[in-house]
Amino acid sequence: MPFSANHTRPGRAFEVLSFRATLILRGLVSAMNVSPTAGDPTYRAFIAYSHQDEGWAQWLQQALETYRVPARLVGAQTEFGTIPRRLAPIFRDRSELPSAADLSQKITEALRQSANLIVICSPHAAISHYVDEEISTFKRLGRAERIFCLIVAGEPQASILPGREAEECFSPALRFRFGADGLLTQERAAPIAADARPGKDGRNNAKLKLIAGMLGVGFDTLKHREHQRHMRRMIAVTAVSLIATLITTGLAIDALLARRSAVLARQAAERRQRQAENLVEFMLGDLNDKLGQVQRLDILEATDKEAMKYFESLPTTDVTDQTLALRAKALEQIGSIRTSQGKLPAALESYRAAAGLTHELAERAPANSARQVSYANSFNWIGNAYWYQGDLSRSLQNFQQAIELLQREATGQPDNADIAADLASARTNAGRVFEARGDFAQAKTLYELVQRSFQTLTTREPNAVRWQSELGYAYDNLGKVALEQGQLAQAVAAYRDDQRIKAKLVAQDPKNYDAQEDLLVADAILGRTLALCGASEAAIGYARDAISLSKQLVAFDVTHAYWREDLGYYSQLLGGMLRQSGQLDEAVRLDDEGVRVLTELARTDATNARWQRELAMAEVEAARAQIARRDYAAAERHLANAVAVVEAGLANTPSDVSLTLVNAEADIVAGQIAAEREDATTARGYWMQAREILTPVAQKADDPNVLAAWASALLLLDDVSAARPVVQRLAAMGYRTGDFTALLAAKGVPYAVSVDFVRRVSDEAPRPIP
Repeated sequence: MPFSANHTRPGRAFEVLSFRATLILRGLVSAMNVSPTAGDPTYRAFIAYSHQDEGWAQWLQQALETYRVPARLVGAQTEFGTIPRRLAPIFRDRSELPSAADLSQKITEALRQSANLIVICSPHAAISHYVDEEISTFKRLGRAERIFCLIVAGEPQASILPGREAEECFSPALRFRFGADGLLTQERAAPIAADARPGKDGRNNAKLKLIAGMLGVGFDTLKHREHQRHMRRMIAVTAVSLIATLITTGLAIDALLARRSAVLARQAAERRQRQAENLVEFMLGDLNDKLGQVQRLDILEATDKEAMKYFESLPTTDVTDQTLALRAKALEQIGSIRTSQGKLPAALESYRAAAGLTHELAERAPANSARQVSYANSFNWIGNAYWYQGDLSRSLQNFQQAIELLQREATGQPDNADIAADLASARTNAGRVFEARGDFAQAKTLYELVQRSFQTLTTREPNAVRWQSELGYAYDNLGKVALEQGQLAQAVAAYRDDQRIKAKLVAQDPKNYDAQEDLLVADAILGRTLALCGASEAAIGYARDAISLSKQLVAFDVTHAYWREDLGYYSQLLGGMLRQSGQLDEAVRLDDEGVRVLTELARTDATNARWQRELAMAEVEAARAQIARRDYAAAERHLANAVAVVEAGLANTPSDVSLTLVNAEADIVAGQIAAEREDATTARGYWMQAREILTPVAQKADDPNVLAAWASALLLLDDVSAARPVVQRLAAMGYRTGDFTALLAAKGVPYAVSVDFVRRVSDEAPRPIP
């Protein structure tokens, strides 16, 4: 089995967002599985708001956190607890919602730790997916009575007034009640609201109404106390105010004249800004909503086209730098969704468009580190798309450009964790290209830098899940290089370190689907490597765990392309293990499942090189199983499919070592079919072809999979003298698969693995206790 069986993907910092379920969908599922906060809450309130209402949110947060509760009320007991002296802290942090892979958990946790939810209500908020999800999450926590509304624009319940639907300021989650099943019903709710609109409560009274609700006291009581405080303050400042008024009157007249023209210009700019930001919120909100809830490619395509039309029609002179940055972010989001759907050419188009914008912004402000980092990361996105297409040269070119730019920023800011993580991700991506080319020394150098980076970050922030997860990926990369260099014991140890981290993260957050997929991949890779070492029982156990998790994920979302890939790829992996252990019927069933799933995926995107390669590997393994059943016609059909895929892949990327190995293995299996049919001449022809393919690769490789295939071709050709030194190298490595040891026994070649190696692998082999 070729080294690409590690089944890894480019650096997770640039992994597609929906690659393992969208943030919105994850947040919703997590919210349905949390319970109300026990003990004192971390936050007095969580402010939910649309980006367009950020000014109101900033004002409200400051007003609440600086408000001093009247001394006579402090310590009093209400139905909601003891009245505090201050209302801080208030949670308000949605400006970066789509940018971090773990942010949905952050928002869910903040809601869980908030005593109250304050919703800033406007027509913008009423159509905001994020606002609606935050309200829904809070209600599912069982705290609907602790939701308070601040109306700043629009009209409550306007959605039921013909012709005024666009004025609605309440989100659906506010307008309707939730049932016991956590789903929205048609029963209308009556939200508790303060009204800051002109002619209504006004800002101050609205603020006091919210505070009264939060504290559980009457508005009149709080208003009376506030009035007394206000009067004392007014007496103290009246004299100063009179003097200040005389001085500033003259200045105010001049200022008003200048302000008029400035206001007009600002209003025009704000109008244009709102146009762009409305579109961005549509894409980052409704676009994800369509994907998460409907799972329809046609809807996704339609929204993408409309977004691109708008971007193309909007003159660059009509937008601010902030708007350009949002446009770039939205394009990257579209690209990542297209990647997760297996539409790589379209994804590449989006990434390139985003890179053009980040480049323009970076040139406008060379000293702005954030812009330089965004520009550098655009190369990671583009390189990622080329990687999936199998274009190693252009992929590496983009990753190296990202490394160069990020290294410059990291040197200037050595303590910036985010930049360090971005640089590590770029190095990981470049390392995987070197790995695919067979340059394992260069790949190992990069992976070791990555491992040190995340070890440092983990030491600095030991409770940060992100750094723990990335450290696990670093161990995985080092395990791959160790395997490819023939260091099987070291590979098992590194993979075991990764698996322990991933299992710990799933135990901490069982409903995190990203963490579950990470664990299933770690289980499968560790199981595969143990199988290479002859520890078949433990290997099968880990592989079964991987299949079990992958089935759960696919059952949750059958349209998720990469979860289906996990199921297909690891089905054939377990099938190969079971075939070699004599469990043929189950092996055939798993092989058929793997071929079916991977065929469906490969048909959706012929440019996805990894899917094509994995399909070829699955077809070869299915052919082996059919040979064991003596169904040679079925074996030939599988093999013909594998060869067609491999030839197409090698035409595009002839330097791909993994494809070269699959090509040779297909020839070995074809020779076995001919031999079973007693066609010795044809069999030798296939085996000689396999030997010729493998010799130049194996002579400069330590990968046990390559060496074992080469030795197998030599042994099948009865060239035992040429095979013996290769066999000895494999014995020193500890390589002991069922297929290889059976071939050695058939050829009468002695084979022994060191006792020390068996002991070292056995120390890592036992499966964890559930």
